[in-house]
Amino acid sequence: MLPLSRLLRATTSLALVTAMPVAAHAQTSGGAPEAEADEIVVNGTYARSLSAAIETKRRADHGVDSISSTDIGKFPTQNVAEALQLVPGVAITRPRGEGLYVSVRGLGPQFQNTLLNGRSVALNDLIENGGAQGRQFRFEMLPAEFTSSIDVVKTPTADMTEGALGGNIDVKTFRPLDIGNTTTLNLRGTYTTQTEKVKPNATVLTSATTADGTFGILAGAQYWGKAVRNDRFMNFGWLLNRYTASSAGGLPTGIYSPTRTRPTVETEDRKRISGIVSAQWRPTAELETVLDVIATRLDVAYDEFGLDIYPDDSGTSVVPGTAVIEGDTLVAATINRARFMASREYSLNRHELLTVGLKQSWNRDRWHLGASANWSSAHSFHPDYREGTVRSRAFFNAPLTYDARGGYKVLPTFTTTVDPTDPASYALFPFNIAPKDSKDRDVYTRADIGYDMGGFLTKLSAGGEYHWRKRDYFRRDYNVNPAANTPLTSLGSGAYEAMPFDDFLKNVSGNAPRNWLVPVTSAYVNAFFTPAVENGALTLGDRRSSFVTTEKIAAAYVRADYGFDAGTVPVSGNVGVRYVHTDQVASGTLTSGNTATPASFPKTFANWLPSFNLRADLTPTIVGRLAASRVLTRPNVTDSAPRITVSTDAPTASGGNPQLVPFLATQFDGSLEWYFTRTGMLSGAIFYKAMDDYITQQNTEITIPGRGLVRLSTQVNGGDAKVYGAEIAYSQVFSFLPAPLDGLGVQGSYTHTSVKADYTAGSRAIRDQLIGLSKNSFNLVGFYDKGPIAARLSYVWRDKYLSSTGSTVQAPTYVDAFGSLDGNFSVRATEQVTFSLEGINLAGARQYTFNDSQARFGEINYYGRTILFGVRAAF
Repeated sequence: MLPLSRLLRATTSLALVTAMPVAAHAQTSGGAPEAEADEIVVNGTYARSLSAAIETKRRADHGVDSISSTDIGKFPTQNVAEALQLVPGVAITRPRGEGLYVSVRGLGPQFQNTLLNGRSVALNDLIENGGAQGRQFRFEMLPAEFTSSIDVVKTPTADMTEGALGGNIDVKTFRPLDIGNTTTLNLRGTYTTQTEKVKPNATVLTSATTADGTFGILAGAQYWGKAVRNDRFMNFGWLLNRYTASSAGGLPTGIYSPTRTRPTVETEDRKRISGIVSAQWRPTAELETVLDVIATRLDVAYDEFGLDIYPDDSGTSVVPGTAVIEGDTLVAATINRARFMASREYSLNRHELLTVGLKQSWNRDRWHLGASANWSSAHSFHPDYREGTVRSRAFFNAPLTYDARGGYKVLPTFTTTVDPTDPASYALFPFNIAPKDSKDRDVYTRADIGYDMGGFLTKLSAGGEYHWRKRDYFRRDYNVNPAANTPLTSLGSGAYEAMPFDDFLKNVSGNAPRNWLVPVTSAYVNAFFTPAVENGALTLGDRRSSFVTTEKIAAAYVRADYGFDAGTVPVSGNVGVRYVHTDQVASGTLTSGNTATPASFPKTFANWLPSFNLRADLTPTIVGRLAASRVLTRPNVTDSAPRITVSTDAPTASGGNPQLVPFLATQFDGSLEWYFTRTGMLSGAIFYKAMDDYITQQNTEITIPGRGLVRLSTQVNGGDAKVYGAEIAYSQVFSFLPAPLDGLGVQGSYTHTSVKADYTAGSRAIRDQLIGLSKNSFNLVGFYDKGPIAARLSYVWRDKYLSSTGSTVQAPTYVDAFGSLDGNFSVRATEQVTFSLEGINLAGARQYTFNDSQARFGEINYYGRTILFGVRAAF
């Protein structure tokens, strides 16, 4: 891998241009009319960018939502995901206050296909706590400053790479011949209110071209830092019929009670170094060669301070006369003996991404030829095994009284007779270090040919792709079991410390623990991670947790573009079909007793994916569209791997199923768009997706040697789902107003999504719900951009959504509705220098979850506000 320090970093500031379908490809027929003679000239970089997006939409030959840069070095959000949240139908997840994953039209992150400059890219994994992922792209790996535009394709054409039931997200970076000779320097500080720390952010981008404009090279580099603190009260679920046995309290059947609960403070020290190099050679108007190299290294030092409380430990029971039942929920009780566990979890997580792409295009008269290749590598790992998810713990058993009648937005009462800040209360718990190493390799090649025609058929094109991908995931667990009842104090006073925070969820009412003793990671490592432990042989559990999955995908397509006049209405579009053949091999280790056996499971998929797009210029300012297509998303890599990972804290496990087949869907889309000015648009769209072979969770009880009976969660194909809804988007710059008010503008969108679904989670029937689907979402932006002043205020909101389906005995989990108020203000001091100030989550919103009843508390998350301030210089 190239040293990242040698790659200079690009700071390209991307501004959110609107939530509306906008196309990546220009269309020759049915174009937008020329500007009116009396039309007001658009001023301001944001307004110009908005106008460009509207114009692109007018010429679209398929449905795409797009955002585009306002200017180099003026991107107003932390990363690409946060830019996308203003696109209609797009929602993001923001763990600990930063956009990470993207969902489109109610379908979760695994249903999106992320491309970089039109080519596939390797995927980094979640390794901090072993929760391996599959196809979710981590948008934190792409600095927003590198980006020139982003397209979210919702109605694909046959030539587009398959893989998305939601949307194809194509992130495009800056090219030298597009921006000419320029250098920008962006210096910012990032301040988070929870940590009260400022971290630096520096980006430089330089681009140079030859005098004749035939060759250019762009290079850039960025260093970005951020300190994060998230206060989190979390519950791991509600179990059915936990206390029905007479020895456990003899409660009625059908009652839910809480499982493990953890008040905790999560901290991160984040450092990202990124670089970009782009070279363009265009010796003639017909021939172009482009080389793109992008590299990122992200280090996240994660440190968590928690107190785990187990009311459902083996042998626990409800004290007679203390149970308070509301409906089907045990909202209050005294448990005779619960486990309280002071927990410190630390890991140094490194994520590296390197992608190298080459594209060659030739357009001569009616002929269009293109070829491209891309190699990318994503590596997520712990640089030192001694820092690979270190779990240092100590515990005591004591009675627990809890009362959750206040609802899920307050801390429930959790009290006990033992002082959780007293080290003498604690005994040592098994120590664990779990290093992970996830390597993802992606090789992509493509060739295309097209020929322009006359008459009804305007163009014929065909092409093929070959895509090879390999995920190699390794995990091992070093476990050390101290002698029973060994006191914590036996390690000395350096093995524990007072909770380093005295303001845990200070603005949330309730009586849960807010102060407790925490272990010291280095003391535990020095005491337990001896050379003998470190050099121990792999266990059967280690072998079950690791896997290798490879995919070889060959695809070919034929596409025909058409155009004709239906009376006075110009009609155009495309129709085509794509054939995709996938060979998958999932390899791992199966165990029986003390015997480990390597095993590989081949699986082949072959799919035909037709597509159809139509646009009609109903009037010079109104465009209608219709689209239909067959789309697929392959199973998550981790879901199809032959693996079993067992929890170190609870009798649960997760595993894969190599026999999974892809999600498939038939989708339809229709839209109507009115372009009432160059800087104004009103659009509406309706959509429908019928999904086949929906993959869902299945739970079963299995016996694992050394652990006994555990609940295994895996995935199976089963059930159907239909997603349908509507979107409306509006944007306008009020250029008709007298100066200086002609710099005012507004944009916004609203999406409603519904679902008809019938599938199971264990034996639990799930009706009309999908994971990650919010029924309602909207965004609203007001802005002013004229002269030296630019200001923007946005509010993004999404409805509650299902985050976990639960199981036969465990209730589903929902994430509550959430909205974020963000703002940006900048002043151009000179033609070269601009000062900026940005705020994220200005209202200080908290994120809540609950189970399928609001009487059953889930999580409370508060990561505070983020303030960014700095100066940008352009030369």
